[in-house]
Amino acid sequence: MECEGIQVLRKRMKPTMEEELKDGAGLEIVGKEESETNIVGSEEMELNIAHILQRIERFTEMISELLESGKTMFKELSNEFEERLIMIHKEHMGKWQEEIKELRLFDASNEEASAILHNARYLLQNHHID
Repeated sequence: MECEGIQVLRKRMKPTMEEELKDGAGLEIVGKEESETNIVGSEEMELNIAHILQRIERFTEMISELLESGKTMFKELSNEFEERLIMIHKEHMGKWQEEIKELRLFDASNEEASAILHNARYLLQNHHID
């Protein structure tokens, strides 16, 4: 009966986290209570818990690996995308530069033909006047 009273008092007088940190004795009591709880569990239950913990660990590793491979993949895709866009830009710039060059040559040719026609018209007009 007296043991039951002490246990009830111990449960009621359980120190707060701050008191436990200030007083190392509180940590010992909690540690003893936890170890008593661990002993109560059956061997089969502990095995099941261990399997679950292993699955958690494997799952965490898998997620970590997926994150890393995803980061690598996105980085590679980003680099390829950037290179491709730069290449497309250069191709278009080259085409437009070529178009500008052709337009300038065409314009120069037209100016030359216009000058020849103007001279011919002038000669024809002068010839009719004479």
